[in-house]
Amino acid sequence: MKLDIDPMDRMILAELQRDGTLSVDQLSERVNLSRNACWRRVKLMEEAGIITGRVALVDAEKLGFGLSVFVLIRTTHHEPEWLKKFRDAVISIPEIIGVYRMSGDLDYVLRARVPDVKAYDRLYQRLIAKVPLSDVSASFVMEEIKETMELPAILR
Repeated sequence: MKLDIDPMDRMILAELQRDGTLSVDQLSERVNLSRNACWRRVKLMEEAGIITGRVALVDAEKLGFGLSVFVLIRTTHHEPEWLKKFRDAVISIPEIIGVYRMSGDLDYVLRARVPDVKAYDRLYQRLIAKVPLSDVSASFVMEEIKETMELPAILR
């Protein structure tokens, strides 16, 4: 459900998406709003679930997780028991950082961060030991051209 967000909240969200470490004072200066009004708006957006958290973005390569992998999965299983087992399996593997149920040819796409191809193979072995899969293939990212968490056109 899309919420109607007023222009001031959109400006606040745009600034927080660029830098989640801004203090309320810094944020209020950037959007030209009093400190208290700015703080109230942020709190209301947190309570409404619009702001769901704040994180630090880290350089995966510098931390030894330089290989980004997209895992493409097809399955012949679509019953609730299998789905629960699959969810439990992917949630339990910390290298898997994104899981998406798809329309079209693929059933699921996983995004993982691992040190190297051998580490991906270990992840793959753990995954197939936990849940039966019909077809699994992996695509290794050669170059990250663009990656952002900012939503587009937040100011519109």
